[in-house]
Amino acid sequence: MIAIGSDHAGYEFKERIRKLLDDLGEKYIDFGAFSKESCDYPDIAKKVAESITKNEADKGILICGTGIGMSIAANRFNGIRAAVCVNEEMARVSRTHNDSNVLAIGERITPWIEVEKMVKSWLVSEFEGGRHSKRVKKLDL
Repeated sequence: MIAIGSDHAGYEFKERIRKLLDDLGEKYIDFGAFSKESCDYPDIAKKVAESITKNEADKGILICGTGIGMSIAANRFNGIRAAVCVNEEMARVSRTHNDSNVLAIGERITPWIEVEKMVKSWLVSEFEGGRHSKRVKKLDL
């Protein structure tokens, strides 16, 4: 299960990602925004992060204008490893090396064609473990 959320600045890409997830046969929970009406990104990031920490979702995707605010808000939660990515390679490595469980995307920064590649790559990439495991374990304080 994937938790997905955006603020108003990421609403259009959230809707496109929902369709992409549908096409890929992925199940998801949509935590908003549900329109382009102004809203606060920390509220959405909290809902997505909590759904992961409560084991209601396995991973999350957050979208705002740059991805930065969403990642900062999500990373406040123990066990969340939100990575702001702008290309497919960053998304893949965030999973394989950093075991990211939240992909943060900037609708104003990254073109849709790259976002589609990022989401697909991030969803299928697996954490490699090994030498990366000890580092990832140090992330939770």
